[in-house]
Amino acid sequence: MKPWPHDLMATERQLLQSVVAVARYIYGAAASSVFMVSPDTGELIFAAVAGEGEQGLVGRRFEPGTGIAGWVAASGQPLITDDVGATDRFARDAAASTGYVPASIMAAPLIADGECIGVIEVLDRHAHDAHAPGRELDDIELLGLLATQAALSLALLRRSEQAAGAGPRMGELVARLSEHVVKDASDPVAVSLLSISLALLDRGAHTGSKVV
Repeated sequence: MKPWPHDLMATERQLLQSVVAVARYIYGAAASSVFMVSPDTGELIFAAVAGEGEQGLVGRRFEPGTGIAGWVAASGQPLITDDVGATDRFARDAAASTGYVPASIMAAPLIADGECIGVIEVLDRHAHDAHAPGRELDDIELLGLLATQAALSLALLRRSEQAAGAGPRMGELVARLSEHVVKDASDPVAVSLLSISLALLDRGAHTGSKVV
């Protein structure tokens, strides 16, 4: 797999921001964020944030393996905890440095071409009914779906941006993503997210977004 770039294209940033906004909304969460993993250093880099601490966090870096996001990135496995104080995977100092220390965290890896390229986190979801029967399983499954679709969309965007003569290739990529819309048609959240992805793909093809 070609190393993931340090800098995201403008269209990719829009996609990730839409993902964290959707995640925060559907979970009624205090905040949601996406970290990208630096291909050179393994550092965790804030790429998009919605909610608590969103001002000034994009671009901030943490050492490899830091906190729950670091564990998820290294293991490629999702993790959910409703009491961060009960797990030694939580990095309280790192959280405090962002200006917000959550009580609960849910995280899932963004996997592209068999490698973890990032992590999506949801902080303090469902403040009033976090322990409703069956809620944890439903939540982590849905977060895994959002992570999968975000990683797929990013991979397709990156490949389309690298391809020469993007017209025919873009049509093929959009068709592939459309197939996933059909497969996930029973989940309105997935359909909404993928519709955003398709719109951004189409916009990127016509505008040739620059690195920001």
